[in-house]
Amino acid sequence: MKENEERYALLIDADNVSAKYIKPILDELSKYGNVTYKRIYGDWTSTQHASWKEVLLQNSISPIQQYSYTQGKNATDSAMIIDAMDILYTGNVDGFCLVSSDSDFTRLASRLRESGQNVIGMGEAKTPIPFRQACNIFTTLELLLEDSTSEKEEKAPVVSAAEQTAQKAGESDVVSREQVEEAVVKIITENQNNDKETGLGEVGSRLVKLYPDFDVRNYGYSMLYKFLETFPKLKVIREGSKMSVALYEDPGRRESLEKYIVEQVQNSGSVGIALGPLGNKIHLQFKDFKVRDYGYSRLKEYISSIPSIRTKGEGKQIRAVFEDAKEKDKEKEKEKEKEKPKKRAGSRK
Repeated sequence: MKENEERYALLIDADNVSAKYIKPILDELSKYGNVTYKRIYGDWTSTQHASWKEVLLQNSISPIQQYSYTQGKNATDSAMIIDAMDILYTGNVDGFCLVSSDSDFTRLASRLRESGQNVIGMGEAKTPIPFRQACNIFTTLELLLEDSTSEKEEKAPVVSAAEQTAQKAGESDVVSREQVEEAVVKIITENQNNDKETGLGEVGSRLVKLYPDFDVRNYGYSMLYKFLETFPKLKVIREGSKMSVALYEDPGRRESLEKYIVEQVQNSGSVGIALGPLGNKIHLQFKDFKVRDYGYSRLKEYISSIPSIRTKGEGKQIRAVFEDAKEKDKEKEKEKEKEKPKKRAGSRK
């Protein structure tokens, strides 16, 4: 762990969060720093938490037993709050990640922030506004799960010789090449959205946070950059002694993809086509399509970037509509004119 790397305590309310979110939670938290505490609270004698028991050992999360003394009362809240304050007073962390969809942790989040802690909240879409506002950052778990699900390969993963050797030796948990590639693509996309380049050092650091046992030697390489150069979606850029990693883009493939998208939207008429069905059509035509490969984290943003297409609507009602490129340029010009400050009355033109 780097000296200046922030340390976080991850505290999960098992009564209000599903086990299916654990990987997206850990992936997201790895962006902020090193997780030094991993605790989850619930009544582990209850069959309600059976799904959690399977993932605790895999992710090194410590279960804290809290019996439900009174029916209808959430007994885990008090245990989680007491532990949070105990950890706070040790002075061993820089921040907390509170995972719950319950507003009962609103005061805890506020109290931790008052003590100078960075508080990251995570919960389902139903999480009340008070808890969201009490955190420095709040992330909706459904969005994290959507990101994680979109990254899964439909085809069977290709296993390298080094991975096969490790598996024969009983180390079947070696992270696959596909997982590594998709993780790096995600890192680059996030940085692109913030107008940042991705240094080789950052890639190595983030991969270790995601997969603590990650080692390029497992794949038959001694240097990270040589390993990354083997991935078709990535390219390593050298500028003197400085190295950065970017997405490799095949101009011909992108041209074919966007031509296909325009045709589908244009054929849908003036009503347009919903993004869901459009996404399905794209995946059927281009089996390995992933919007992250083109520098976007959402399909809506990528579709909107195509000159002759615009999107309208919100949520599940978003539709892609064909629009003449010239008309789209005119709309952009109108928006720019609106943003310009109005001239003072009486000023010369």
